[in-house]
Amino acid sequence: MRNILFVLFFAILTFSACSSAKKTQKGEIEQGISGLITEIKGNQMPKVGVAPATPKPVSTTLYVYEPTHISQVKPLETGSPLYTTINRKLVASVLSDSLGRYSVALPAGTYSVFVKKGDYFFANMFDRENNIQLVSVDSGKITPLNILINSGASY
Repeated sequence: MRNILFVLFFAILTFSACSSAKKTQKGEIEQGISGLITEIKGNQMPKVGVAPATPKPVSTTLYVYEPTHISQVKPLETGSPLYTTINRKLVASVLSDSLGRYSVALPAGTYSVFVKKGDYFFANMFDRENNIQLVSVDSGKITPLNILINSGASY
């Protein structure tokens, strides 16, 4: 009996330790951010007689941090929109679905948003003070935020 309990306890412990910390939010939210995550790759220079490429939806993790200044991240390389480290408090994370759609409930406030790109964090929008991809959430409202991952594209 003791062996069975030990195996059962070990199995439960293993399962809970391996479960993902990522959250997916089902249903409608009443306040937060919502949008679509897409990616575009390759040569995006205009060509005569060729339609522009259409961004493809991406299933990835979206991370919401406290407002983050460029000095609070470690870029992969100078000028890169890919970051290895974010030195701010993580507020929320959510996994986008196979169509790139996501929504995350948040308290009213201002946040920086990053998405996972391979082993790195991606964000390429800045304000005048070099704060990264800021989004404001107002009380009782959903802020739309579509993200285009273009780190693999050339223009």
